[in-house]
Amino acid sequence: MPGELGSRTGQMTDLIYAEKDLVQSLKEYIRAEENKLSQIKSWAEKMDVLTSKSTSDPEGYLAHPVNAYKLVKRLNTDWLELENLVLQDTTNGFIANLTIQRQFFPTEEDETGAAKALMRLQDTYKLDAETLSRGNLPGTKYRSTLTVGDCFGMGRTAYNDGDYYHTVLWMEQALKQHDEGEDAAVSKVEILDYLSYAVFQFGDLHRAMELTRRLISLDSTHERAGSNLRYFEKLLEKEREEEGKEKSVNNTGTTTEAVVQSGAYERPLDYLPERDIYEALCRGEGVKMTPRRQKRLFCRYHDGNKNPHLLIAPFKEEDEWDSPHIVRYYDVMSDEEIEKIKELAKPRLARATVRDPKTGVLTVASYRVSKSSWLEEDDDPVVAKVNQRMQQITGLTVKTAELLQVANYGMGGQYEPHFDFSRKDEPDAFKRLGTGNRVATFLNYMSDVEAGGATVFPDFGAAIWPKKGTAVFWYNLYRSGEGDYRTRHAACPVLVGCKWDLDKVSEATHRLEEEVAEPGTHPTFWRR
Repeated sequence: MPGELGSRTGQMTDLIYAEKDLVQSLKEYIRAEENKLSQIKSWAEKMDVLTSKSTSDPEGYLAHPVNAYKLVKRLNTDWLELENLVLQDTTNGFIANLTIQRQFFPTEEDETGAAKALMRLQDTYKLDAETLSRGNLPGTKYRSTLTVGDCFGMGRTAYNDGDYYHTVLWMEQALKQHDEGEDAAVSKVEILDYLSYAVFQFGDLHRAMELTRRLISLDSTHERAGSNLRYFEKLLEKEREEEGKEKSVNNTGTTTEAVVQSGAYERPLDYLPERDIYEALCRGEGVKMTPRRQKRLFCRYHDGNKNPHLLIAPFKEEDEWDSPHIVRYYDVMSDEEIEKIKELAKPRLARATVRDPKTGVLTVASYRVSKSSWLEEDDDPVVAKVNQRMQQITGLTVKTAELLQVANYGMGGQYEPHFDFSRKDEPDAFKRLGTGNRVATFLNYMSDVEAGGATVFPDFGAAIWPKKGTAVFWYNLYRSGEGDYRTRHAACPVLVGCKWDLDKVSEATHRLEEEVAEPGTHPTFWRR
């Protein structure tokens, strides 16, 4: 699916170097025609400073979501404007290089996706537009700010998507920065044009008129504004007439105009019923870890039910939750193994998919924003080694498990609440795999995340935070084969940083009672 380039840190890193290469090419062109290109030289110097900083530590630089958004925006919009300027003169090397590089550039859809990712972070973590615009985010190494033009671009993206809630927030921020004296190519008239209409869509007639009058005071020839103002005045007059009739009938007091506060608009409801609970858990709020529950959680050494491979070097196991039972294992993967897995996965990363519950076919979905790839044991010995280790820890065979799935969550990357198992109304969800339902999930964290990125369980109020080299494990099904609906979980949006994880889901080929009834089969299958 287009529009989610920003969710893949690996590809975004490549863009950092591509942009640096473009800057160098641009500087060569300037040297050839410096007497004609003073304006372009100024741009190049600004880009040179920026790319020197970004290429010194690409992942650290891209850890700040504003940097990632602005990188996509520059390559999709700003460089195109620069090309038009350069084409006014005879060009050689720079345009040739730009033409070659453009095939790898972000698209309009990618810029839209990057803007929506910032809005997703804004909503989930309750960040106002001012905070994002000023770059005041926790754990960021490289601070970056949004200009009036950037804020306007965010608002216009929301407007084009019919999202008037975010249109208001970002156009108000653009107007605020413009009023504070920030230089901008976009005019106040343009901002007010979008803002007044978006406000009107919320039924705030008084404020829509106020903003429209301000627009007309700046540009008295603006035809649409004049037409809108006359329309608003007619609506207001009609409202007053209706209010007068009601008051006459009810014999109430005098009419007073309602006082409307700026920006006092509620975020519209959407398709996700547990949205508020899910996002609160992502912020670390509403976690239901009581002292009584805490007393039931323990740490221990885990030897896989006396698995010969783990007797000498057992894994450290820690209870994360009591019911359903969720455990975390420490030092499951070494730094070297993690880097090798990432190296294998990066060239294959593609938009993550979900399985259509009706057809069983993999497809993309707006509620899962990440890049993923699948690894087989034949790809490298490290894959077989990691597979074997997970089998030793859980006691579950990997013969009926899916391949190792590597997921990369970049700017705003998330996976909204979902089940790992198929429900009764989707019996053929995994038919194409030739296996049964998903028994358990083993989730390896291959990175620390500076802010955001938790795994949360809205049903019982748990939040589990990524820790590099650890893995969490839980069962999705009861012994009867029935799904444990409490295990509906989500991967929260990454606010700052980059999240890598590696997961494996074990699947049954027959009834679970038969699976655990066989002597010597999966000795630690059910520890609950």
